[in-house]
Amino acid sequence: MGWLVLILLAAAAVAPFVAERRRPDMDDDVRALAPGRFAALSDGQTHYQWQGPADGPVLVCVHGLTTPAYVWDRLAPALAEAGFRVLTYDLFGRGYSDRPRGRQTRSFFIRQLRELLQHEGVGGPVSVIGYSMGGSIATIFAAEEPDRVDRLILLAPAGMIHAPGRLAAIARRLPVVGDWLMLTFGGAQLRGVARELARAAPDLAGVAERQGAETAWRGYLPAVLSSQRNLLAETLEEEHRAIAASGLPVLAIWGREDKVIPITAMGRLTEWNRDVRHGVIEGAGHALGLTHATEVIEELARLLAE
Repeated sequence: MGWLVLILLAAAAVAPFVAERRRPDMDDDVRALAPGRFAALSDGQTHYQWQGPADGPVLVCVHGLTTPAYVWDRLAPALAEAGFRVLTYDLFGRGYSDRPRGRQTRSFFIRQLRELLQHEGVGGPVSVIGYSMGGSIATIFAAEEPDRVDRLILLAPAGMIHAPGRLAAIARRLPVVGDWLMLTFGGAQLRGVARELARAAPDLAGVAERQGAETAWRGYLPAVLSSQRNLLAETLEEEHRAIAASGLPVLAIWGREDKVIPITAMGRLTEWNRDVRHGVIEGAGHALGLTHATEVIEELARLLAE
């Protein structure tokens, strides 16, 4: 009986890792159906898409931790209509981009952004808008290369205060055990969040389904966990103070009911950069770019006019 228990425990221990190995890879057959284009960068294939007038000012959109570039589906067309040349892309580990192994650190994501801009021949100053974890990436890029950025826009940005769920908080602290927890429960938790979004906003059912389907691809859950352990573990006070010293214009938009990046983060950012122009969307949670896209565009237009 004791041996049987040990065998069952061993099977339970390895089952999530075996299941991860058996998940399908993002491959060329799937990518053939994707909109936009692909760039072969040093860490793998990156999926990207342009919208808006070819001669418009470039606006680079950087998405967050779990939702790929389609998180911009409601904002990018409006920004393009406003005259921007909008570039959206999938971060590594998500969407149609590759899932390279290794730690998802700040240098990992900044390298992808720099190489994509080089691939597309974008050399002059650009505006950058970052959502959630993408706010951290955009902030680091702007702090490291202020001469290449003419405006930084932050949408519910990470880098100040981040309140992950209980599973993520435990998993990111524990090696091996944390990986097991993420592979065992992470997919179900993220699909649950997607279903809650669809119940709250039925017109987002399609987006929620796509988000849930992300968990089926090999490398997605490890990428999410690696980002939580590395980039999202950073507090970006130094970068924001450097941006303030450079005089770079910064706009920040927050959701009043955001539980992931709570509204109190606005105060911390203000401490680091008193020149930031803030906007708050009442009633909006963390997915404000999807649930309150019209209000975000209106608030962004107001801040840009100021």
